[in-house]
Amino acid sequence: MLVLLPPSEGKAEGGRGRPLDLASLSLPGLTPARERVLDELVALCSGAAGAPGPAGSPEDTAKAREVLGLSEGLRGEVVKNAALRTAPARPAGEIYTGVLYDALGLATLGPAAKRRAARSLLVFSALWGAVGIKDRIPSYRLSGGVKLPGTGPLGAYWRGPLESALPEAAGGGLVLDLRSSAYANMWKPKGEQARRTATVRVLQSRLVDGVEKRSVVSHFNKATKGRIVRALLEAGAAPKTPAELAGTLRELGYAVEGDGEPGATALDVIVTEL
Repeated sequence: MLVLLPPSEGKAEGGRGRPLDLASLSLPGLTPARERVLDELVALCSGAAGAPGPAGSPEDTAKAREVLGLSEGLRGEVVKNAALRTAPARPAGEIYTGVLYDALGLATLGPAAKRRAARSLLVFSALWGAVGIKDRIPSYRLSGGVKLPGTGPLGAYWRGPLESALPEAAGGGLVLDLRSSAYANMWKPKGEQARRTATVRVLQSRLVDGVEKRSVVSHFNKATKGRIVRALLEAGAAPKTPAELAGTLRELGYAVEGDGEPGATALDVIVTEL
């Protein structure tokens, strides 16, 4: 089973450690594409013509913030991006934070579940394409909706490289796609692989005047997806089809609608308001 996760906007600081080594990241076929985006991002944020270094003039910083869609209060993210080549790197599973990753709780998984996570989790990224949770990366700021002046829209840019790298990585097993829309557009499984790809929508169920109402609520969606991944890893579950995944989730205590029949790979997980 391969689990596709979105990144988080906020990220933990790099702390101390060796700087980035692009050649050491998972999916080495993505290295040239990663080099191009990294070079342009560092150049944009350093205010130089391709040379890494500290952020440049206020005008350079303002331009970088505009391209990256950052507020004045996030100007420090521009400085951070300018130093990506030399910044300390940490495992991606420690860099990405937020509701989904808090619920997943990678650091508190048991030893066997941690090994499964290292084999099966891929985090999509506008900067790296996709990385494994053990891959060492620096803290950065770059969202999937950004259009870099040279590279163009990053969602479209990554489609070709990921189309070459991911089908083999996904292999012949289940693909559990938990990405948000901006990152789901970077790679879409095709053919038989698409029929083995399951997506999950989390619906919050509430009673309003005695009538059940269901809606997608961001916090419930992210937290439940994190808990689902954790439960699958801790249980050692290895569903091979969307139908098997639906059955496994029910065994783990989730209310699931949709059975993953051929051609129907979207599953709804119902969360009752507490």
